[in-house]
Amino acid sequence: MYKLGIIGYPLGHSISAVIQKAGFESLGIEGSYDVLETSPEELIPRIKFLKTNGYNGFNVTIPLKVPMSLFLDDIDDYANIAGCVNTVKILDDKSFIGYNTDIYGFKKAIPQNVILTGKRASILGTGGASRAAVVGLAELGIKYIDFYTRNIINSRQTLDYVRAKFPNVDFNVYQIQNIRSLEESAIIVNATPIGMKGFMADEMPLEVKDLAKLNGNTLVYDIVYNPIKTVLIRKSEERGLMTISGLDMLIYQAQRAIEIWTGKIPDFNVMKLAALEALH
Repeated sequence: MYKLGIIGYPLGHSISAVIQKAGFESLGIEGSYDVLETSPEELIPRIKFLKTNGYNGFNVTIPLKVPMSLFLDDIDDYANIAGCVNTVKILDDKSFIGYNTDIYGFKKAIPQNVILTGKRASILGTGGASRAAVVGLAELGIKYIDFYTRNIINSRQTLDYVRAKFPNVDFNVYQIQNIRSLEESAIIVNATPIGMKGFMADEMPLEVKDLAKLNGNTLVYDIVYNPIKTVLIRKSEERGLMTISGLDMLIYQAQRAIEIWTGKIPDFNVMKLAALEALH
C-alpha cells in the first residue's frame, strides 16, 4: 500500500488525485493520494508531517516548487537544471529525493515527427512553468528562444538562469504587449495561466492578428489543461495549426511520478480518461 499526496496552495482546482488514483488502479496497486493544501508558511510543519506519517512520496505544485528544493537530500538532473521540483520520493531512512517530471511531460507530449532542431521557439511568460519548456526545447535542439513577458525586469532572474544553463541557445526577451513577428517560430508555448478556468478563461495570451501571421506549420502548445481546449487552442485549430493541450503534459508527468514511486509505468489512456471525466 503506497501512501502519497500533493502539496501546494490553493489545490481546489487540482485533478492530480483523480489521475494518480487511476494510474494506480491500472497497475493493480493499492495506493492513497491525499490533497494537502500547504501555504509557503506551512511548508516546514508539512514536511515533518510527511516524514512522520508513513508517506512514500508526494507531488509539489505552485507556489512550493522552488522552496521545496531547500529541503531535499538529493535531486535528479532535471530538477537540478530547472531549479525546481514537482515530485518527491521518500526513502526508508526518511530522506527526500526530488525530481522534475514536468520536463519529461512537456517533451513527451510533442509528437516524435515534429523536428525542432536548429529552429526558433517563442515562450509566453517567464515564470516557473517556462523553465520546463526551456529545458525540453533545448534538449530537442531548439537554437533560438524568444520570451514574451509583461514585466521584463522581473524576468531577469529566469533569463540569467537559462542563459547560464544553456549557452548554446540564443535567448531574447520582449514585452508581450509589443509582440514581434512570430512567423519564424516553429513552436509557440503558452507558459502563462491566461485562458485557465477561473483566470481570464475567455482570453488568450496572443491576439487574433498575431495568430493570423503564424506560419501554417507552427505548433501551438498551451500548458493550460483546464479547460481542455483553451481559447488559444480553439483559435489555433480554426487557423488549421497543429496544437498540443496541457492535458497530455499533465498526464505524462503524473505517469512518470508513479514510475518513480513504484518502478512501474501506469496506463496513459486510463489516466487520461479519468482526467477527461473530471474536467467535464
